[in-house]
Amino acid sequence: MQSISLSKKAAVIASMAMLPGLSQAGIYLEGKEIPADLRAFITADTKLLAFVSTDLNGDDKADYVFILEKQKKNATDEDMEQGQRPLHIAIRQADGKLKLVKTNEKIVLCSTCGGVFGDPFAELTADKKSFTVSHYGGSAWRWANAYQFNYSRKDDTWQLVKASESSFHTSEPDKAKEKIYTPPKHFGKIDIADFDPEKFKGAGIK
Repeated sequence: MQSISLSKKAAVIASMAMLPGLSQAGIYLEGKEIPADLRAFITADTKLLAFVSTDLNGDDKADYVFILEKQKKNATDEDMEQGQRPLHIAIRQADGKLKLVKTNEKIVLCSTCGGVFGDPFAELTADKKSFTVSHYGGSAWRWANAYQFNYSRKDDTWQLVKASESSFHTSEPDKAKEKIYTPPKHFGKIDIADFDPEKFKGAGIK
């Protein structure tokens, strides 16, 4: 498994313990840091923010989950708050080529969505048939979240299996409040393509 996440790489939220991190917004992967077979997915108006290479669907082939960031045409353009950082899943086919199979434009928050703390994107991690996206941000009140998706062989897709949300005031970091959401109690089947961090609670429950 190869995992690279440059934006706020130091902001590792160990067990959602709310450790402070460093904001490094605007740092992207470029040149030789980008795998050759991922370059075709990076268009002229995007940059690669983070990627992980691992077996995402259990077929023993190296796949990719990666995050792009759409770039402004002009420095004076308004900041993008919606759909700025699409997350993509590309699966290795029998001929060795990658095929883009899933996209979500809501799971990764925009570069200016972290409040005074700055860029909220913390980390993209993955292991076999699973990946997690984490954020950290705020000002006097700090917050964090992490969303884990696992591969479903039955449905041939990646579904939400755990969501963690935490918050604390900087004056009382030892009083962090954390909530864990899991199916089927808090939500039903939620495909990565349909996931919305603002609307997942109760979604998919029949």
